[in-house]
Amino acid sequence: MGVDNLKNKESRQVVITDAAAVTALGNNLESLWQRLTAGETAIRPITRFPVDQDHYQAKIAAHIHDLKSSGGRSMLLDLLDRLLPGMGPVPSDATLITATIKSGADNLESFCRGERANFKDILLSSVADIAGAKFGLTGNGICVSASCASSTIAVAHGAALIESGRAGAVLVCCGDLITEYAFAGFSALKALSPFPCRPFDRDRKGLSLGEGAAVLLLMNAARARRENRDQLGTVLGWGITNDATHITAPAKSGRGLVQAVDQALRSAKCKPEAITAVSAHGTGTVYNDLMELNAFGQVFGERKVPMYSIKGAIGHTLGAAGGLEIILGLKALSARMIPPTVGFSNPEKGAEGQVSSGPQAVSGDYLLTTNSGFGGVNAALVLGR
Repeated sequence: MGVDNLKNKESRQVVITDAAAVTALGNNLESLWQRLTAGETAIRPITRFPVDQDHYQAKIAAHIHDLKSSGGRSMLLDLLDRLLPGMGPVPSDATLITATIKSGADNLESFCRGERANFKDILLSSVADIAGAKFGLTGNGICVSASCASSTIAVAHGAALIESGRAGAVLVCCGDLITEYAFAGFSALKALSPFPCRPFDRDRKGLSLGEGAAVLLLMNAARARRENRDQLGTVLGWGITNDATHITAPAKSGRGLVQAVDQALRSAKCKPEAITAVSAHGTGTVYNDLMELNAFGQVFGERKVPMYSIKGAIGHTLGAAGGLEIILGLKALSARMIPPTVGFSNPEKGAEGQVSSGPQAVSGDYLLTTNSGFGGVNAALVLGR
């Protein structure tokens, strides 16, 4: 390959050079990974707000117990502040893409209680404003709010900007809080499990909410090399679809997810047999888990691809779920080991030989990570070691 062709290839290749994560299982990526692979869970009784009312379906969640608000600002500021120590230098010209579902909804609750509350924090755009200031970016950011696939779509959009040459660096920042507003909504939908969620288990009863934040710095490989930056992994392909079946339920056939995975594989120029592991959405709800098992069966056929969900450990972190799962997927590829699915013990039909309650060794170079959300949205990424 000539020098010019190599430079052109590097300018289109999307690498992740830096990342940080905060969840109820750890305030940094290393502690999160260690506790996740040890099979720990952060899902515990809620102490942030009262849950003894009869209409709440559950009384547990994975919330960060010492998260604080001050000066009428949302706890979102404290959450995003905790990402800063885990990140290296961020170029000031990086394009900012944020992802959230509820933003600073805790301030809406504060207002309803007659307390001091900054209304700007309630807006979805507040995440971009807060993150841009904290990371010293010069441009304005955009916000993706596409249900539980929000941050996966944000990373896909950032990768597309780099691959097309419209950006040399993209910072993706995502986060969501556990609020009584969100908790009551999921309880009203009868989606919450009374016990910590059990992804892909026959005895599952629903999801457990979690909160957290993640930040990822994407660059083209040429710029990363010029700036002597580490490469945590690559984003090789992406796909986004909508099955448009129901406002909350996915298509039981899994057709939307299958289409998203097919798009991601084609984009990555990757065959299904090259995928070494799957980081599934795995919420622990009856319909989501069945849909995913159906979809992956269509994609991989009889092949038993190692698969896992992290939601039994950190809960469903809503708009942050995809970002956290991408970072942990890269850790899994690097460690050649996928984490256990916490809470899994009695395999749902189709999960046998794929999902495990313990860590699983993997040897390949490509991982598929997917998310699905309300309204039928699906997103898939192919990550490379």
